Amino acid sequence: MTRPPLHPLPDALQRLLRDVSPLEGLESLPLTDACGRVLAVDQLSVLDLPPWDNSAMDGYAINHADAGQRLPVTRRIAAGDPPGTLEERAAARIFTGAPLPSGADAVLMQEDAQVEGNEIHIPDAIRPGQHVRRRGEECKVGERLLAAGRRLRPQDIGMLAAQGLAQVDVKPRLRVALLSTGSELVEPGTAPPAPGRIYNSNRPMLLALLHTLGCSAVDMGNVQDSAEATRAALGKAAASSDLIISTGGVSVGEEDHVRSAVEALGELTLWRIAVKPGKPFAHGRVGGCPFIGLPGNPASAFVTFLLLARPWIERRQGRSESRRLRFSARADFTRDGSARREEYLRVVLEAQPGAAGGMAFARKPDTGDDASRGETGDRALWATPFQNQSSGILRSVTAADALACVPAGRPVERGDEVEVLPLDQLLS
Repeated sequence: MTRPPLHPLPDALQRLLRDVSPLEGLESLPLTDACGRVLAVDQLSVLDLPPWDNSAMDGYAINHADAGQRLPVTRRIAAGDPPGTLEERAAARIFTGAPLPSGADAVLMQEDAQVEGNEIHIPDAIRPGQHVRRRGEECKVGERLLAAGRRLRPQDIGMLAAQGLAQVDVKPRLRVALLSTGSELVEPGTAPPAPGRIYNSNRPMLLALLHTLGCSAVDMGNVQDSAEATRAALGKAAASSDLIISTGGVSVGEEDHVRSAVEALGELTLWRIAVKPGKPFAHGRVGGCPFIGLPGNPASAFVTFLLLARPWIERRQGRSESRRLRFSARADFTRDGSARREEYLRVVLEAQPGAAGGMAFARKPDTGDDASRGETGDRALWATPFQNQSSGILRSVTAADALACVPAGRPVERGDEVEVLPLDQLLS
């Protein structure tokens, strides 16, 4: 059988996303349950914030026109008190967050106040608005605070709470059926596996990734390596989910049944990508349900989930395009340019080359050449790869800060700039 050509990552991602539309509908949730969910509608400000002029400091509320004068302190205003009115040629003791009284337009910080008995001396250098938080300086009624498609973060929840909101409209959760394949796999928590068998790490890892992205994940368990079991599991998953994700069984071995099962139950629209690790990636449909097939090797499954499955899930969730940080780092490694696939190395980012905190990271011996060490006056980070970049080495992912991208056919000398994708950004 002639194998199809490998798809470059941009082409694979375009094919994957071209027919994806956001889930319809919305769900109204209490703020305390909404973190991590995708905002369904633009959230406009319903209040001016602050709602009134207030003091930014502990001190004295005054009118700037009284600069250079000695004034009596006629009242005390704490946070939560009504502001009232400041008498002419008088000062009011005021505390942080307390409303500014009518007639006052500045606050004298208590450290700058010269107090004698019940009077204070006002310095000459007082300006209007000094140490005052003006009404609406943070936001005004009608301003857009948060755009639809935003994944809500803790600080966003705080902003909505500051507007007095107890509920927020979010997009529905994406229902993802997850199954792993492999007769060699046993579940964590059971007795030590017999020779030839290993603990299943992929399914717990992928369930955690799905939960991180705010999905409703359905654990379909592990499927034994047979065509019948694979078809049955995929058919069951398609009946009750918005997406099926499997891991393993999409390569070319005689015990890889997922690809043929998908073709029997629906169609396969994408198979094999020019990415290392992660070549045996698949996409298609089982009946009417979208399907994503990840490789079985753990590092491959993790990397292809972040590069391909994550963008699909986010678009289906209605999340706006993510502006994730990408930047350049200096390569603490070499490549000869012979690779035919784009490579994503699992790397640690350090200010000094090779300083990987005692982890098992590869490093070319120092040549003594200052330029090769990036000592040119800049403070660029260095990307040091985990020593074993095999697709089966999960520790290469747990030890890494980022993925360093090396395009196919590109030679890399130590000290060259390479693009890195921080893992924290890919998971945010």
